[in-house]
Parts: sequence; structure tokens; C-alpha cells
Amino acid sequence: MAGGIGSRFWPMSTPECPKQFIDVLGCGRSLLQLTADRFKNICPPENVWVVTSEAYADIVKEQLPDIPEANILKEPCRRNTAPCIAYVSWRIKKLNPKANVVVTPSDHIVMDVPEFERVINSGLKFTAETDSVLTLGMKPNRPETGYGYIQADLGYSSPRNKEIYRVDSFKEKPDFATASRYIQKNNYFWNAGIFLWNVSTIVNAFRVYQPAIAQIFEGLMPVYGTAEEQAAINRDFPQCENISVDYAIMEKVEEIFVLPASFGWSDLGTWGSLHEHTPQDAYGNACIGNDISVYDTRNCIIHTTQERKVVVQGLDGYIVAEKNGTLLICKLSEEQRIKQFSE
Repeated sequence: MAGGIGSRFWPMSTPECPKQFIDVLGCGRSLLQLTADRFKNICPPENVWVVTSEAYADIVKEQLPDIPEANILKEPCRRNTAPCIAYVSWRIKKLNPKANVVVTPSDHIVMDVPEFERVINSGLKFTAETDSVLTLGMKPNRPETGYGYIQADLGYSSPRNKEIYRVDSFKEKPDFATASRYIQKNNYFWNAGIFLWNVSTIVNAFRVYQPAIAQIFEGLMPVYGTAEEQAAINRDFPQCENISVDYAIMEKVEEIFVLPASFGWSDLGTWGSLHEHTPQDAYGNACIGNDISVYDTRNCIIHTTQERKVVVQGLDGYIVAEKNGTLLICKLSEEQRIKQFSE
């Protein structure tokens, strides 16, 4: 899923080039490219599908040249994750009605790729053998208020896979006190928005729980893979309800399970999360750039990949970021105000 307009990393990210298409980590690869990279040992490029906005299709083609152009599905407008997932599910179903599918956001990071591969392959084996929906639950290490949570029934694991448990409930993003209670228990996990299922399972779930959405994409079966597909999608996609897959399917389906995992995951939703997942010096500074010097500076994230030399002195707990002639200097504690700065 690569259609978001995330601009929280302004001035690096903008609505014209949101965060999934930029090199947030300073490693020479965008978040989209890193997402594709970690599936290289799981499936071939011709089995990778990207759902994005029409406005971003050319960026996707440029960044992922090994993926067939026909596998880049273009949304004419934003309708949240349920219609996005429904579109690609029916599109894949036409090619292979027995396909097993991993759905993942394109703007997250994973630090332990071998463990990610192991978990995904374990989950795919489970969904190939059952008619179940499987979600990944990240083991929390702090009372995070920016993520939804999954409550699991750890008293009973699946007979097919001892790592997998039934989901009791999904929890909305909590306040700090509630998040603190969650992590004191061992059966609450962060909802990473990574789902695994057999394509027939998810299509049937849409038919039961979201019949209006199912009817739209079922009706387009004759045009998938033809020259008429995009025009038909442009006509019918806007009729879909604007709804997340969590509300549309996950909170309603009965056969839903969670695989608790720990592979260094973050959705990189904030400068603070980038600071946390970037190597730091002895004073807590995370520097991403070609030549950055810091003096009397602590707990800062400095992202200046376009500057030849940057010197920072006397800051504590700040963001320093530059892109295309725009410089941001902002307290990490007040980064929620960045959106108003960028307007």
C-alpha cells in the first residue's frame, strides 16, 4: 500500500513526494524500496503488487523498475485501506484464485529482515492451510499512544502453528495511562497493519461484511488486465465507502488470529520515531547526512543529506532538517506543529 500523502517528515516529505518515496534513513533507498527489498527472498518481483495514487505511479515505476507495470494499481482518489485491499485482492484473484497474500504498508521500517522473513513464511504456511485472517502483532517495549493494539488470547495457540493465537479484540490508539496498563500485560501487541490471508478468504470476507465494496470489484472482473481496466476503476472506485480495513473486516471477521513478532518494526510516523531507530552518538544525537558536526548538543535528530557541511551547537531535543532550500529547526517535543509550519 503506497498511496498515502504522509508529510510528517516535512521538509523532506511533501504531498507531491510523501515519505514512502524518500530516503528517510539516509541509506540510499526509499522506504518503498526497502519494503520491496525485504520481500526478495519471499516472492519474485512479478508477484509484488503496489497500490498507489495515480499521481505517484511514475515514482513507483522509477523506484521499483523490476516490478511489472501492470502490477502498479492506480487509485483515482483516496478511499482508505479497505477499498485499496479489495481492489488488489480481486485483481490477484483473477490471476490466481488460490494465491496467498501479504498486505503491508510501504512506509514502515524493519531492522531484523531475517526474522521478518521467517515470520512471514511461517504466517503464509498457516494461511495456505486455513481459511483464517492473520495479522502480525508487534511486541511492545513502551507505552506507545500512537499505535492501535491487538489483544490476544494467549491461553490457546493454533494446533497448526504454536506461535499463532486467536485475536480477542482490537483496541484504538489509547491514552498514556491505558497504554501503560496494556504493556504490563503480556497479551497486548501493537497493530502493525500487516495482514496475511488466502485471497479467497479475504474476498469472501468482503462479500459477507462489505457487500457494497465487494459488488463493485466483483463487477469489474471482466476488465481486469485489459485496456479498459483503468477507465472502469476511475469510474467505480470513487463509489467505495471511505473505510479502513480494520473497521470494515478485521473487527468483524470470526476466524482472525495474531502472530506476535519482534523484528525491529516501526511505522516511522514521527521525527521522534526516526530518532529512536537511527544510530545515536554518546549524547543521543542521530545524524543523517554527509558531514555533520555537533558540539554541546544532545538528543537531536539532524537530517541534512543535501548539505555539504552542517555544524550544530548548543541544542537539546531538536529536529534539524533540510530539503530543497527549506530548513526546519523545531523542538522534538513540539513536532506536532510541523504541519502548520508546512502550510
